[in-house]
Amino acid sequence: MPLTNAQRRYLRGLTHDLKPVVTLADKGLSENVRAEIEQALEHHELIKVKIRAEREQREAWIEQIARDFRAELVHRIGQVACYYRRHPKKPKIALPA
Repeated sequence: MPLTNAQRRYLRGLTHDLKPVVTLADKGLSENVRAEIEQALEHHELIKVKIRAEREQREAWIEQIARDFRAELVHRIGQVACYYRRHPKKPKIALPA
């Protein structure tokens, strides 16, 4: 479900107070990191991921996370990317229309 501009703006405001729940570094998208991202999206819906890598690698991982976990990229600033994936049964965040 693609986010509207208003929804993206709303979620961006919510991300200001979040701390990164997952840090991605030298080992890349290992099985452990994938499991942490999946669990965080399932539990929180809106997560912040810190990605420590060169720009090209960072961009590739940002896109891969969005694709692999069916999550919407809310925004990215430097080494931090924020993702949203609505919980199918118990949504926690009410998005504006």
